[in-house]
Amino acid sequence: MADDAPTPLPIGKVAELTGMSVHALRFYEREGLLLRDIPRSAGGQRLYDRADVEWLLLCDRLRASGMPIATMRRFAALVRSGPGNEPDRLALLREHERSLRARIDDLTACLDVVHAKVVTYEQHLRDGTAAGLWSPPAR
Repeated sequence: MADDAPTPLPIGKVAELTGMSVHALRFYEREGLLLRDIPRSAGGQRLYDRADVEWLLLCDRLRASGMPIATMRRFAALVRSGPGNEPDRLALLREHERSLRARIDDLTACLDVVHAKVVTYEQHLRDGTAAGLWSPPAR
């Protein structure tokens, strides 16, 4: 008879699978960002499963995209509480998406300015007219 129980994953393996440090994994747990209490072995080692890894990967993306920890905590609490609050989850994600798109728009405007300067400098260097570009005034 085959055992279909998932193989528990120690924290080091989860760190390897997610690209997160052991410290970060413990931080996410302390901050209440996980969907369940992580069980421990008789020796006290945390034992994650594949669903925990998938959730941690999502959390890592949300955090990397600038979602505040408090918002991540609210999202995790909504998911933990089960079905029935999907409109609240969607609203939270839509607000983060709006914020992220605004940041991308701001960064695109910055990139346009920098790119224009790159083009200007490239042209002046090609033409041999770069001397004195943005030089401080003589005193």
